[in-house]
Amino acid sequence: MLTPPLAPCKEWARYILRLWRENGGVPLPLPGRTAPAPPGRKAWDRMRIKGSSALVTGGASGLGQATVAALVDAGVRVVVADLPTSKGRAVEAAHGHRTRFVPTDVTKPGEVQAAIDTAVREFGGLHIAVSCAGVADAGRVLGREGPHPLDQFAKVVQVNLIGTFNVLRLAAAAMANGEPIGEERGVIVNTASIAAFDGQVGQAAYAASKAGVVGLALPAARELAEHAIRVVTVAPGTFDTPMLAGLPDGVRQSLAAVVPHPARLGRPAEFASLVRHIIENPMLNGEVIRLDGGLRMAPR
Repeated sequence: MLTPPLAPCKEWARYILRLWRENGGVPLPLPGRTAPAPPGRKAWDRMRIKGSSALVTGGASGLGQATVAALVDAGVRVVVADLPTSKGRAVEAAHGHRTRFVPTDVTKPGEVQAAIDTAVREFGGLHIAVSCAGVADAGRVLGREGPHPLDQFAKVVQVNLIGTFNVLRLAAAAMANGEPIGEERGVIVNTASIAAFDGQVGQAAYAASKAGVVGLALPAARELAEHAIRVVTVAPGTFDTPMLAGLPDGVRQSLAAVVPHPARLGRPAEFASLVRHIIENPMLNGEVIRLDGGLRMAPR
């Protein structure tokens, strides 16, 4: 690997020339342009997204539903995995033959495997997995009625952390058995929260579960690198999702006002846009990306 010179322009010119020669004589990309693929290769970015297949858990509402829409618009065929009581059938109907709804509880291995098998059987493989399924449950460690109920804490961790890992492990197994597309076999995007870093009073269970998802990113990415599978985690701030839809307008406005810029709730489409960029950018790996408008939550 060549090391860029700390020298005048002539040295940089020699450096670029050597890169050009090592690249097989293929022109290097200029700003705003995409370099043509070397002989015998296909353009990764175009092939990677269009025509690939994805699994999106929690895909019937909020961040997951927006991700399904963004991926379908990009030419991806998507398995929408969500609870039987969700609006998954409506999401499938809205996108037609490009989606399949599979009723799925992410904590149940058999149901997650069935969703993955659907992608492999009907769409020819699994290349993308996005975990958006999650629950939130507020409760103090020491509340007015005593210590936090252990079963409530366990439920949040079971869905948010163990459910995410369940999807990751089974999706990775399916991807590893597939043929590479360009330079990789798959991309796994997990959803954490800024609560993993800025957990507030009453968020012990939620913050702990999302901190676990943050902790998964690097070790999973390091392990799965040998299979050409990337793992990236997004940590959203306060987004306008069904979790916040039931709050009074005054509360919603106060949540939006504390975001430095833009001073509003995030839009699910903005989360989906980042997911698409992660998929298309092969250098994003083992990272946790905050998507929060600069928000740092106060203790209360």
